[in-house]
Amino acid sequence: MKKLGLIALLVFLAVGFVFAGGQAPAETMTLRYAHMNAPNSAAGMQAAKFAELVAEKTGGSINIEVYPSSQLGSIQEQGEMVASGAVAVHHTTFGALGSLYPDLAKLDAPYAYRSVEHLMHVTDVNSEIMKPLNEGLIAAHDVRILYTFYFGSRNLTTNSEVLKPADLEGMRIRAIPAPVYMATVTGLGAIATPIDWAEVPTALATGNAQGQENPIGIIYANKLYDVQSHIALTNHIMGAEVVVVNETVWQSLTNQQRSQITEAAAEASAYGTALTLESEQTGLQKLRDAGMIVIGPEEGLQVDAFRTSVQASVKAELGPDYADFYDMVDKIE
Repeated sequence: MKKLGLIALLVFLAVGFVFAGGQAPAETMTLRYAHMNAPNSAAGMQAAKFAELVAEKTGGSINIEVYPSSQLGSIQEQGEMVASGAVAVHHTTFGALGSLYPDLAKLDAPYAYRSVEHLMHVTDVNSEIMKPLNEGLIAAHDVRILYTFYFGSRNLTTNSEVLKPADLEGMRIRAIPAPVYMATVTGLGAIATPIDWAEVPTALATGNAQGQENPIGIIYANKLYDVQSHIALTNHIMGAEVVVVNETVWQSLTNQQRSQITEAAAEASAYGTALTLESEQTGLQKLRDAGMIVIGPEEGLQVDAFRTSVQASVKAELGPDYADFYDMVDKIE
């Protein structure tokens, strides 16, 4: 009974019904949306756009309150909050979501996708790969995947020139605390060091980590050029961010509200993807202007060596399921 009471309280807090002047509940329902990104990043702006679209399409009957920059906890804690109902909506990486449902982490496999279009097709909520994974996540943890958007291709930043995996030997590189990211950073040639995103700038400034990996837009939005001098365009993970909603909250909505939110999700997905693509196009020059040294194939970066090393690391550390996943994704047009 105590457990049921706690769950009911958490869902109530997540949904946050608004009362007006001590009267009966108003028509507006407030849902909390937590994420780890800066408000001015493409991911952060996407969350704000989704909130705007939901308010518009539901005629104000649903209000999304966005909590960026890990205000409500670490990336793992936010995932647990949406599972418990303490937070209604959350966006995260597939690798981090794998802590709830391990098979989802495969969607962040490094060097798995041919293009952004290929990535978004594979990770669409209705794709042949995603539908069974979503059903499994709902059944296991009361969490539903609502939509995805392009988060960017991840690149490596350091304070020295890096051209090949051997150049990272002995260096502590921050990794998202999830197995696929840890194995990826190990494959890049470094010592994978798990650090929550909120602590990364301090870790880089103090030397607890000597580098990190993230999309260009995130690197620029968080001013990592202040604590890192070089960026290597490894493009090792082409990633989609996944937006999830607590299933109990989702089922508490009317059919019309769910349809309206689904429409908002499709538009927010396109908006977030377009923003990320734009930030990638302009971001490199902004990083150069901020003083970072950009290293690509033209400067001697050995991308094929990184690809071979990273894929070998993932398959060795995470098992044959990842080899099967690469084969399955490669067959999808």
